[in-house]
Amino acid sequence: MPQLNLNRVEMPRQEPKERAKNFNEVALGYTHEQAMEEAMRCIQCPKRPCVGGCPVNIDIPDFILALKEGRMEDAVKILKSKNALPGICGRVCPQETQCEEVCTLAKKKAPVAIGRLERYVADWERMNLVGKKKSVSPAPSTGKKVAVVGSGPAGLTAAAELAMRGHNVTIFEALHTAGGVLMYGIPEFRLPKVIVQGEVDYVRSLGVTIELDSVIGRLLTLDELLADGYDAIFLGTGAGLPTFLGIPGENLNGIYSANEFLTRVNLMKAYLFPSYDTPVRIGKKVAVFGGGNVAMDSARCALRLGADVVYIIYRRSEAEMPARKEEVENAKEEGIQFKLLTAPKRFIGDERNNVKAVECYQMELGEPDESGRRRPVIKPGSEFTIEIDVAIVAIGTSPNPLIAQTTKGLETTKHGTVVVKDESTGRTVKDRVWAGGDIVTGAATVISAMGAGKRAAADIDAFLRS
Repeated sequence: MPQLNLNRVEMPRQEPKERAKNFNEVALGYTHEQAMEEAMRCIQCPKRPCVGGCPVNIDIPDFILALKEGRMEDAVKILKSKNALPGICGRVCPQETQCEEVCTLAKKKAPVAIGRLERYVADWERMNLVGKKKSVSPAPSTGKKVAVVGSGPAGLTAAAELAMRGHNVTIFEALHTAGGVLMYGIPEFRLPKVIVQGEVDYVRSLGVTIELDSVIGRLLTLDELLADGYDAIFLGTGAGLPTFLGIPGENLNGIYSANEFLTRVNLMKAYLFPSYDTPVRIGKKVAVFGGGNVAMDSARCALRLGADVVYIIYRRSEAEMPARKEEVENAKEEGIQFKLLTAPKRFIGDERNNVKAVECYQMELGEPDESGRRRPVIKPGSEFTIEIDVAIVAIGTSPNPLIAQTTKGLETTKHGTVVVKDESTGRTVKDRVWAGGDIVTGAATVISAMGAGKRAAADIDAFLRS
């Protein structure tokens, strides 16, 4: 019997010096031979801990076994039976803290590269099964109508699950392109638009109608949707309202929220300049404030747009950074400079009200705060200045208050998130309204939003059938 390979197969990537100059996908994906070699590492353990570690409960050993045996259409079918967006999840889901973290092989060395294999199967489907019969088909129509507000990961997942159960689903999307944060918030080099569009098209193929440029709360209220014949509503509008630093000078020209900056780069195609003359300031000295994936995305976009130097300014140490480890490593390889244990004090402007510098404090870590991370404390007399011409604030977001303000009986927290009775169902206190994803939890991961959409869809289905 051949010896088990404890080392995972590495995925090819663009070289750092090359990729820092383009918006093409950084990770190039497995070849067929690499995917088969990695699939061979799965030992098909009977307890299947990886399935429990997946927020949408993909039958991971089953799809890997089908891949290993060359049954590619079966692998696709197994994936799609639990996850409508595998091409997305295989790229941006933090498997290292979920399914891969509890993989049996992780006790020995490297876990099976579940996300990379998921990506491989999804990409194989996209290249080989276009125009062919769908791997899964919806149930007969129930005659029930469901409105899904928002076409991000929670909304797309809920819509797909409900359509598969035979319900008539309409998604209302505020922007001109479906996909939510998958389209406007994640850069092309990490999640290509063609991948997202393919997943959106798949959801449409299940019979889901998508109404674009439809701002619920203005076009129609939730109560008007219910009065118009919808039997249930799922809210998956995410958390698109940016949080700012609240320091002097933050209203100077050249200071963006990460939400605005990434939307301009992604939906307004700044990455295709000069073909698209997007109104975005392209700085030469850029500071990005924050330590999450959004901060890494913003910094790496600024570099690709032509910045000479890009700083990540973060008030804690690298150990406390919430960003995925691989995204931090990618940023470092590309030349992003990390100013850790550093916090902004004030922005400094020139005579034309353009930002020209940021004054910062040096920090040190004290006792843990409510998040469990050590609290950053200012070092007295440690102020210093960094010259910049663009600043991007990536310290978090909260839900847009429009729906809450136009809906009686919808309860929200002081942070603007929608209150649900039970996260296992997503039911809000308002009758016939469910919610899930960032609108409930605040900014979180794509896969956690998908899990919430899936759980809510199951409860909506049970409600409609009762």
